[in-house]
Amino acid sequence: MVPPIQPRKLAKVPFAELAEGRLQGVVSSGSDIDRVYVSSIEAGTHDFSCSTNNNRPCGGVYGGGCKHLSALMDEAILQYGAGRVRRYLRIDGEGDDLMRQLKGTHQQAPAATVFSRFLRHLAYLELPTTTEPLPELHWFPARRRES
Repeated sequence: MVPPIQPRKLAKVPFAELAEGRLQGVVSSGSDIDRVYVSSIEAGTHDFSCSTNNNRPCGGVYGGGCKHLSALMDEAILQYGAGRVRRYLRIDGEGDDLMRQLKGTHQQAPAATVFSRFLRHLAYLELPTTTEPLPELHWFPARRRES
């Protein structure tokens, strides 16, 4: 895990990651505390998707982007730095406003995988603090030192 470049607003974007060839994450709804959106921007093509965690499309995504995608991008820049986000998404333009440099189109992407990863992430946060190995991660082989 890479420490954030700057502190993030976890209440607005509790989960943001560069994974599976996308910037993807979970964004809280501005109008309904019980609703979250799963948003993503694909590397290279810059195709984007935004829907609720149960795959209902975001109403603002059809006009070429929505506030959830902008919030995800803003928080990813805080987490990873603008340069790393630019390289990962393969954005060729210059300037600080990365959202304006995206040329993708709306393509529905399944939200379940990203939302599941977010829930798994939350489960780890609920564990008590310890320096002992986690049993579910214990399958990683340990190195033996030869004497």
